[in-house]
Amino acid sequence: MAQRPLACVILAAGKGTRMKSDLPKVLHRVAGRPMVGHVLAAVKALDPDHVVVVVGPGMDSVAAAVAPYPTAVQHEQRGTADAVRAAFGLLEGFTGDVIVLYGDTPLVTPDTLRALVQARRQAADPAVVVLGMRPDDPGAYGRLILNARGGLEKIVEYLDASEQERAVTLCNAGLMAFDGARMFDLIGSVGNDNAKSEYYLTDVVQIARRAGMACAVVEAAPAEVVGVNSRAELAEVEKLLQRRLRKAAMDNGATLIDPDSTFLSVDTRLGRDVVVGPGCFFGAGVTVGDRVEIKPYCHLEGVRIDSGAVIGPYARLRPGAEIGPDVHIGNFVEVKNAVIEAGAKANHLTYIGDARVGAKANIGAGTITCNYDGFSKSRTEIGAGAFIGSNSALVAPVVIGDGAIVGAGSVVTMAVEADALVVARGSQKAYAGWAQRFRERKQNEKAKKA
Repeated sequence: MAQRPLACVILAAGKGTRMKSDLPKVLHRVAGRPMVGHVLAAVKALDPDHVVVVVGPGMDSVAAAVAPYPTAVQHEQRGTADAVRAAFGLLEGFTGDVIVLYGDTPLVTPDTLRALVQARRQAADPAVVVLGMRPDDPGAYGRLILNARGGLEKIVEYLDASEQERAVTLCNAGLMAFDGARMFDLIGSVGNDNAKSEYYLTDVVQIARRAGMACAVVEAAPAEVVGVNSRAELAEVEKLLQRRLRKAAMDNGATLIDPDSTFLSVDTRLGRDVVVGPGCFFGAGVTVGDRVEIKPYCHLEGVRIDSGAVIGPYARLRPGAEIGPDVHIGNFVEVKNAVIEAGAKANHLTYIGDARVGAKANIGAGTITCNYDGFSKSRTEIGAGAFIGSNSALVAPVVIGDGAIVGAGSVVTMAVEADALVVARGSQKAYAGWAQRFRERKQNEKAKKA
C-alpha cells in the first residue's frame, strides 16, 4: 500500500494506585527517563504526523513532561476505548494509520511499531492490527484467537475463555494499529455491557469482524511489552532495560567487566575501548570518549569525558564536569561544574567545583576549591602546569597562574601570579621537651585523683 499519514495515541491517564505514589505513574523513571518519555522516543523514530497523549484530570505534570506534544483529557476512568475517544477531537478528519500505545509500557521499540504499521498497510487491508506475544507463562492474559486464514478472529479475556482457548499461547500485548478511516466508528461502537461498565478497546476486534473487516496480529518479544503497575514491576522493567543498554554498549566496543553491576542511563554514550569497572553508576547526560578507563564504584552524571582519561575508583563526577583528554581523576575525588584540561591530575581526596584546571596541572590530596560562601557560587582558575600542594584550600574567586606552586596546607585567598610560589599558613615553631613535660604533668594529675 502507498505511504500514508501516521498518528500515535499514547494512553497515560492511569492513576497508578498500586504504585502508592504522589507522582503520576508514567513519570516514574526507567534508566533515567520517565516511562512515557521512552514511549515518546520510540514513537518519534517513526516521524509521525500527529502525536496525542491522553492524560487524566489535573495531570499537568504529565502534560509538561510530554510537551510540545498535545494532550487530551480523559475526564472519567471508563476504560481504554474511552481513553482513545478522548483523543478524537485532536484527530478529527484524520484518515491515515493510528497506533495506540500505553505510557506505562516503556520497552517497546521502533522496529515493533514499524511492524505494526507495515502489517496495517498490507494488501489484506486489516482494520485493526493487534500486538501479540508468547510469554513463558500465559497466565491470565487475554488470548488472541486466529481463524483458518491466520487472521485475528477475536480477543478473549482469560476469565471468559474456554479450556481450548486458554490453551492458546498467543496473548494480547495491548498495543494496536488502526485504519484511521474506520477507527472512529469502530471505537464509537464499543459498549460497556460488562461487570465493570467500562469501554474495552479489545472489543473492537469482534466489532470489526462482525462487519466483515479483516484483523491481523504482529508478534513481539514478551520482554518488550511488559507493563508497569507496581514498584516491583518498575524494578523488573529497569532490569530488562539495563540488560538491553549493557548489551548495546558492549556491542559498540565498550568493556563492562561486571555488566550486572553497571547501571546505565538511556542516553549514556560509551566510546570504543572504554573499560568500566564493577559497581559504576551512570546518571543522565554522560558521554565518554574512546579509550577511557573508569575504575570500580564511580558515580557519573551530566559529564563529558574525553579520550584516554582515567577515572576512579570511587570518583564522583557531577553535572557540568568536563574531563579533558588523558586526565586522571582518582579515588574519592569529586568534580562539579568544572573543566579539567588535558593531562591534568587530581588523584586523591579532592573537591573541585566551579573551576577550571589548566592542562597538566597537579592537584594534591585534600585540596578544596571553596566555591560557596553561603549565598553565591564563585569560580577558581588554576593555570596550566600549576602545582597545588596537599591539603590546600583555594577560596574563590581566585586565580592561580600558569606554573605557580601552592605550598601544602595553604589557604589561598588572593591571586597568585604565574610561576610564583605561595605559602599561606602559620609558621612552624618547636618547643624542646614540651611534650615530655606535658605527659608527666598529666600523669601526676591522674595519680592524685586515684
